[in-house]
Amino acid sequence: MTAELGHFALILAFCTALMQAGLTLWGAARGWGGWMAAGRRAAGMQLGLLALAFAALTWGALSDDFSLDLIRRSSQRAKPMLYKIAGVWGGHEGSMLLWALILALFGGLFAVTSGHVAARFRARVLGVQGAIGAAVTGYAVLVSNPFTRLTDPPVEGLGMNPLLEDPGLALHPPLLYLGYVGLSLAYSLAVAALIEGRTGAGWAGLLRPWVLLAWMFLTLGIAAGAWWAYRELGWGGFWFWDPVENASLIPWLLATALLHSVPAAEKRGVLSAWTILLAILGFGAALGGTFIVRSGLLGSVHAFATDPARGIALLAILGVVLGGALALFAARAGRIDPGPGFALISRESALVFNNLLLSVGAFVVLTGTLWPLIAEAVSGRILSVGAPYFERAVTPFAVLLGLVLPVGALLGWKHARLHRVLSGLGPALIVAVIAGGLSWTGLNGAELGGTGLGGMNRLAGALAVGLGGWIVAGAVIDLGQRARGRPGRILRLPRADHGRALGHAGFGLLIVAIGLSTAGRVETLAALRPGAQMPLGGLSVTLDAVTRRDGPNYRADVARLTLRDGPEVLARLSPERRVYPLQGLATAEAAIRVSARRDIYLVLGDPQGDGSWAVRGYLRPGMLWLWGAAGMMAAGGALALSDRRGGKRRVPCACR
Repeated sequence: MTAELGHFALILAFCTALMQAGLTLWGAARGWGGWMAAGRRAAGMQLGLLALAFAALTWGALSDDFSLDLIRRSSQRAKPMLYKIAGVWGGHEGSMLLWALILALFGGLFAVTSGHVAARFRARVLGVQGAIGAAVTGYAVLVSNPFTRLTDPPVEGLGMNPLLEDPGLALHPPLLYLGYVGLSLAYSLAVAALIEGRTGAGWAGLLRPWVLLAWMFLTLGIAAGAWWAYRELGWGGFWFWDPVENASLIPWLLATALLHSVPAAEKRGVLSAWTILLAILGFGAALGGTFIVRSGLLGSVHAFATDPARGIALLAILGVVLGGALALFAARAGRIDPGPGFALISRESALVFNNLLLSVGAFVVLTGTLWPLIAEAVSGRILSVGAPYFERAVTPFAVLLGLVLPVGALLGWKHARLHRVLSGLGPALIVAVIAGGLSWTGLNGAELGGTGLGGMNRLAGALAVGLGGWIVAGAVIDLGQRARGRPGRILRLPRADHGRALGHAGFGLLIVAIGLSTAGRVETLAALRPGAQMPLGGLSVTLDAVTRRDGPNYRADVARLTLRDGPEVLARLSPERRVYPLQGLATAEAAIRVSARRDIYLVLGDPQGDGSWAVRGYLRPGMLWLWGAAGMMAAGGALALSDRRGGKRRVPCACR
């Protein structure tokens, strides 16, 4: 009965979304205040109904209701509670219900917080948001019903892919959806602005917090997915340029570009058309990622579905949402005020350069992701595009972005003197040279053990560390100059300034961590009997024993490994090889010794015919810094988001 209640709530949510779209858009066109006001109430109703539907589905998972096909395919009785809940969005239908719920959440938040916005403009934003909600909930009702019942339910469920039973992946989809779907509000604001012609400072100020919020969650979601891949897949890496990974990276790059173009539109009234286009493309990329994950066109270990029929329905939604907005943009772009001019050496020019790098980088990633499909459709040849292509294609954009970032942050609006900015960045250059030199010394040939991933060598690692030091020091100098050289004034600066500096410093630290972990990577593989040892980057690993234990829904072979530095015992680690009988799958649970300097990463492989066990070891410098860098970037976004000065500015009523 609970499932039927949830199904009924989902149908009502679809009807409410249609009402929200129809009433508000028609009311705004006619100037009918009552109809426009109804959109705010409809947004709240839609949120409540979808929350009820999602709660009903979650209860079905917790109560092991295997008469629901989704629960049968994604859960089992012996599964821990965390993964029963995660299984709700671990299947295609449940993930789309979560997608719809978060979409309604952003619409409801806008309805509650937009009392200062002009009524007609607010109604059009809610109307567009309601139309997207109607498309997504309609898809769930008609094509991807999460409450489908089985006529002959089994006693036990099939359980999800064991690789997905990990805390990192339990958090990854909700965080990623909060970023993906958060871009829907930027899209709705952009379309409403095009309809009314309101593209001035007030509109950009209204857009800013929603872009920040979406970008922050996208950053955390991507980091959670990388953390899962690092811990769970057993290959010692965190990014494989998998199609699903790329599907999240592309919207992040476009959202980052949008985040940097909004200040130019808000403070100077320039780049307004470009900002609108980025808002449309960013959400379009998020929808495109949803299509890639669920269409079955491109395979991935964490893809949700391989159903082409559902993919076609998603492609139709993508075509209407993206095509309709781009057609409206083409019709109205000529009416958008380009704003005042600016010099070649100015912050506006730096932001344009920043946006070009990020946007072209996103296009390069998209091209590499889709190229196998294009090549097969055109020539019939089956091609694969791997990590070497992406690393060589994307690295130049990341380097150029890192070089220009501290300079652009210090340039003044409209016109600036480059020599003054560069002289102020002299200390940052010194820091970069020292950091690169120290890393060159630390990354000696014995530690490298080869060229590492993507052809990274000792020099490339040192250059990456130097570039990261340049960015971090530049962020500190930016704060110091805004405080006019007086340290006591730094704490009194706007939180947005602190957030920007923290985000930029996090990006610099991310480059340092990637450079160290890639160039300094050491990998060793050996077949060990109990008592035997293998070398690992100047250390040694000894296999003491392998024992068997039973988990809640798996059997595990557990290795006892001793890590030594000469005669000194550094740690005793226990990687596992797990077998899930219900799914007939084996997974590796790595044991990781984490420190600020480096991670020691050990994996137990398959037993060998002679009584030995395959043991693989990795040494990855700077991995803890990588996770800290992602946290710094997200914290910078949160800090900037908390500075709402200008966020309550009323959207101007006059059209341009």
